[in-house]
Amino acid sequence: MRQGKGKGEDCMAKQTFTYEARGKVLVIHLPKELDHHNCRNLKYETDLLMAENYINKVVFDFSRTEFMDSSGIGILLNRYKQMARSGGRVTLYGASAQVGRVLTIGGIWKLMEHFDSKEAAITG
Repeated sequence: MRQGKGKGEDCMAKQTFTYEARGKVLVIHLPKELDHHNCRNLKYETDLLMAENYINKVVFDFSRTEFMDSSGIGILLNRYKQMARSGGRVTLYGASAQVGRVLTIGGIWKLMEHFDSKEAAITG
């Protein structure tokens, strides 16, 4: 498992991401807040991991995420487009009701598969 730090390090709690590469599946465990402060770092680090591991599926874990702004939607759409071009997929799981509303408004629920559990998101 690899860990990255979000750009919002001046906040009281550090916003960290953790990553798991399971074969050709990259699981990204998102922080409590997914906003413009940490999305740039997330994009950079996932670009590297995807290139290093020949990833064909990205799974976003929202189980710790309580807040997401439009920067988070941008990251999801960017990954979706990138994976679609290469024949891969993006799935997500663990979104709270609040985050789910943002995902609905952003049109993400219609684009990406979403699951209740990590294993279902990985194998589904």
